[in-house]
Amino acid sequence: MSENKLSFRALQLANEQRTAYGLRYNDFTRYRKHCANRTHRLEFKKLSPLSTDSVKDGHLELLLFESERAWAYSQDLVTQSLQPANEDQAGTLRHSATGRFRRAVHWSTQLLSHCQSLYASSRLSAEGLMQITIYTLILNGRFLRYRDNFEDAVIQLSVARHLLDELADRAATSRDQALATVFADEIGPEIRYCAHELGRERAYDVDAIAAGLSKKHRGEIVEGCDALIQKFRQEGEVSEIGEGRKKLATLMWEGQPVPVRNPELVDVLLRVQEAEAKITQSREPARAEVASGKGRKGKSGGHGSKKGVAAYDAILLALSDAEELARKLVEAHQNSGSSSTSAAGTRDIHFVHAYIVYQLLSRRIQRDLLLVSALLTSHRPQASAKPKKEHVDARLYPAVVKLLDTVIQSLAQMRNLSIVDESPDLASAVEARLTFTKARRCSYLAQCYVAVKKYAEALSLIQHATIYLRETRSTLSIFSEDPISSGSPPYYPLTSSDLDALESTITQDSLTIKNEWFAYNGGSVDADNKTYKKPLFFDVALNYVQLDMDRLQERAGKVSAPALVPVQAVPAKSRLEEVARPKTPEPQAPAKGGLSSLLEGWWGRK
Repeated sequence: MSENKLSFRALQLANEQRTAYGLRYNDFTRYRKHCANRTHRLEFKKLSPLSTDSVKDGHLELLLFESERAWAYSQDLVTQSLQPANEDQAGTLRHSATGRFRRAVHWSTQLLSHCQSLYASSRLSAEGLMQITIYTLILNGRFLRYRDNFEDAVIQLSVARHLLDELADRAATSRDQALATVFADEIGPEIRYCAHELGRERAYDVDAIAAGLSKKHRGEIVEGCDALIQKFRQEGEVSEIGEGRKKLATLMWEGQPVPVRNPELVDVLLRVQEAEAKITQSREPARAEVASGKGRKGKSGGHGSKKGVAAYDAILLALSDAEELARKLVEAHQNSGSSSTSAAGTRDIHFVHAYIVYQLLSRRIQRDLLLVSALLTSHRPQASAKPKKEHVDARLYPAVVKLLDTVIQSLAQMRNLSIVDESPDLASAVEARLTFTKARRCSYLAQCYVAVKKYAEALSLIQHATIYLRETRSTLSIFSEDPISSGSPPYYPLTSSDLDALESTITQDSLTIKNEWFAYNGGSVDADNKTYKKPLFFDVALNYVQLDMDRLQERAGKVSAPALVPVQAVPAKSRLEEVARPKTPEPQAPAKGGLSSLLEGWWGRK
């Protein structure tokens, strides 16, 4: 008989179809058309006539999709009746919706009767019967609430809530637990609404109302309810012993659990958990080698090597899928316009999305820092007896700067998250790592400018790195315990020794850059070393003394002395020839007189 046992799960199948085909965004028309297509395909398979021995999963799925189709049609008609354009036909639409709703209840009741027969013949498990029972109770309760029969509706829904809590507590996997939680969250507001309409004082306490009514009426509503629950518990214990349960570890944030109330989200988070386990396993051999001293000198371990970096691809891919799914859930929650269905004091889907984004960014930062470490380790110069000038690949520092840019971008996104902003210590820790990474980036970017002989820009970046480092020290002094270094995992540890090491490196780089700049062109910003420059030793002396550089070059033997030209001797004169003699007077013209001299005087002539 175990070979003919069915694996029909009504709640799981209904949730998968609703989520994938429109009901995530309350598109009842699309979902109704999908259910119609599924029923047509199942009818074309020419299933055998219904009987207890010949019933297959296809028969039960056909009845379930008929019920879902009628229910979706009724909700679509109710939505149309509320539109202002259909105000004249509102009564007719509501009447048609009631008929479709009643037909959905009929199909679900027929499905429940077949499942009870299969359970009696041991062809269906207790969990399968519980799921179809819950599905029928929810449908009946909603139909009674739609007909304003709040007394019977709250009883049906309370019994369904009690069975859902039982499914969640004894679930074999985290996905089954999330599935039960989803349906419990959906009917919670409906129980509260019915209790409010009945005038109950504590209508907001859904758990107390469901517990009280289900304890009183579950034996009447569900035939053999206690025996069914006991059978379900026994099956759960057997499955727990026989197979390992895929349980999602409890996600913690600031000492409180993070609720995951969606089956799809559980699946992707399970993948994240498996990827984290692989990373943890890859660390253990590397730690063992380091502890035993067998690791080769100059080589990084498995976690810091390229293999260790590649191990992060799986976890980043899983976290990206989780973030995308959580974002869709947030958008669907916002578009629905409904309030959060979570109980008071719990965290909603917005918080879960922010938590997943934080985990994604932290793992991305960890991966990028490992890449930086791997790059710097692979280009580390070998120790030699003679001190030589270090020659580094020109592509190294630009690659490191690019990776640090990605880290800065991730830290900036992390700083803007709501869960980080609500925690002052965590916000300060993220801010400290942001400024520390900027200081490292400026330090490596300065080396890029040094390679192209731009020393002024390099020194300016070194000064910026010093300022960022000072800001990091100031930020770290605010809190006593670092929430990131003490967290699990510590994706970006930062200690005072790291700050001291970076400060020492920056100071040494600053002195080296100044020496290279002074030797290159004397510390001039605009000058070029291609033109001739005077020796550095004479820079101070030239401010006070005018030196004959040609004469110095000649005396140093670098320039040959010019050839001497012979000069003819001039005979010296005797002292007697040098005696001063009086000057010879110049001859004067003869004087003119008479009329001619008078006329020349008038006309300005001499």
